[in-house]
Amino acid sequence: MSESDLVRRFNLERHPIRGHAMRISGAWQKLREHQDYPPAVRQLLGEAIGAVVLLAATLKFNGTITLQLQGKGLVNLLVAQCTHDFKVRGMARHDTIEAEPEFRSLAGEGTIVVTVEAPDRASSYQGVVPITGNSLAECLEAYFVQSEQLPTRVSLAASPIAVSGMLVQRIPGEGGKAIDPAALESAWMKADHALAALAPAELLEDDVELRLVRMFGDDEVRVFGGNAVTFECRCSRERVANVLRSLGVEEVRSVIAEQGAVTVTCEFCQKPYKFDSIDAEQLFATVPPQGSQTIN
Repeated sequence: MSESDLVRRFNLERHPIRGHAMRISGAWQKLREHQDYPPAVRQLLGEAIGAVVLLAATLKFNGTITLQLQGKGLVNLLVAQCTHDFKVRGMARHDTIEAEPEFRSLAGEGTIVVTVEAPDRASSYQGVVPITGNSLAECLEAYFVQSEQLPTRVSLAASPIAVSGMLVQRIPGEGGKAIDPAALESAWMKADHALAALAPAELLEDDVELRLVRMFGDDEVRVFGGNAVTFECRCSRERVANVLRSLGVEEVRSVIAEQGAVTVTCEFCQKPYKFDSIDAEQLFATVPPQGSQTIN
């Protein structure tokens, strides 16, 4: 894991404005170890990973949050997923891409679905917003307005090396503290304009504190300790073994006789799991665990 693979919370000490900043490098490259996307798709997937990490940072309970883009553009399916303890994975399916299309050509008409799954079913929910605007960040802002009714600004950036993002929210006053409406509006406009002016190259820089101070000036920005973000897919050789057991020994032997080995590739991370004839015989020589699992 890279030292910079972190998501960090911050707030403006004198105003009810809070936010999260994230940057990952090692986790982002590990996520794509077995994937080869065109540059435009890679960038969109990176922005989605940044978005889902920022979404997970706003959770106040244990669970998994999934961002899914379902459109009629060149990218017909994109899924980014993050747990409450910031384990991420993601994938995209796309048509042939020859040029460098813009966001609307990639996404097309469709929806962005945000699903939160929690052990406590009462905390689970799903939000759906149409694909609007000219970026994934704008779609995420629309989601927050719809789901939380909080003014929110989002900025996302992705390169082959790193993914970075920032989310800033204006929240209701707490604890009965007196709030100067004019001062709050001024601070929010400053935050809004600063985030809008933040170039992707600046966002991808590693120094969060300096960036925030530069953005918000002397508004006493307080940055909290970070949480590590890591790549983790649910696939494993054991899960694949259970899938093969469920197919039966004759089916697996038939594939091996025809192809020399049976290979199962994870839908999410594209990691291949290869079983030759010796592996297969050992597979069926052991007593399978109760139940079977699939890779998802």
